[in-house]
Amino acid sequence: MRSLRQDRAKASGHGWRRLRRLVVVTLLLTLAYGIGFLWFTTLMPTQVDDGRRQTDAIVVLTGGSDRLGVALDLLSAKMGRKLFVSGVYHGVDVRQLLDLSQHSPEDLSCCVVLGYEADNTRGNAVETAAWMKEQGFTSLRLVTATYHMPRSLLEFRRFMPDIEVVPHPVFPEHFRSDDWWLWPGSSSLLITEYSKYLVALVRGLFDPLFAVLA
Repeated sequence: MRSLRQDRAKASGHGWRRLRRLVVVTLLLTLAYGIGFLWFTTLMPTQVDDGRRQTDAIVVLTGGSDRLGVALDLLSAKMGRKLFVSGVYHGVDVRQLLDLSQHSPEDLSCCVVLGYEADNTRGNAVETAAWMKEQGFTSLRLVTATYHMPRSLLEFRRFMPDIEVVPHPVFPEHFRSDDWWLWPGSSSLLITEYSKYLVALVRGLFDPLFAVLA
C-alpha cells in the first residue's frame, strides 16, 4: 500500500514539474514574442526618407487606393521610368485603374505595367523580380503601406539581392502609426503583420535547404 502511495506521489510530482516547465516555456515564448513585436514596430517607417531619389522603376503593391494614387503621382513626377502594379485582379486593365485613381489614361498609360500573378507579398516579390530582370532595371521605389513595408522589404531584398530597393511608405488614414497602442484596429493589424513577418523570416531560413534538396 505504501509503495502504491509513493508511486502516486512520484507521478503527481512529475506531473507538477512538467506543468511548471510548460508554464515557464509559455511565459518565455510570450515574452520573446512581445519583445520581438516591439522591435518590429520600430521597423515601420515614419516618413519618406528619400523622396527625391530617381529609380528605374516604381513598384506599387495593391491593397489600397491610396497606394496607387501615390505611385501614379510619383510616375507623373518622373521619379521612375515605368510603374509596375503587382497583384492586380484578372480582368482589370490600365485604363480602369487610371480612371479609378482619377489620373488621365492618356498621360500615363504608356508607362504603367500590370502584374496579375501575385496573390501575396512573397508573390509580389517573385513577380516583380521577373519583371525587373526582363526590363534590365537595377533600382526600384517600393510603394506600400507603412505597416506592410518591413515584410515587403524582407521579401523584395531576398528575391532581388542585386536590386536597389528604395522604400516609399504610404500612411493610410485608417491606420494610426504614431499611437497605434491606443487604437484596437491598428494594434490588431500590427500584430497580424508581425506574425506574417515572422513566418516570412523563418521560411526564408529554410529556402536554401529546399533549393539544395530540389
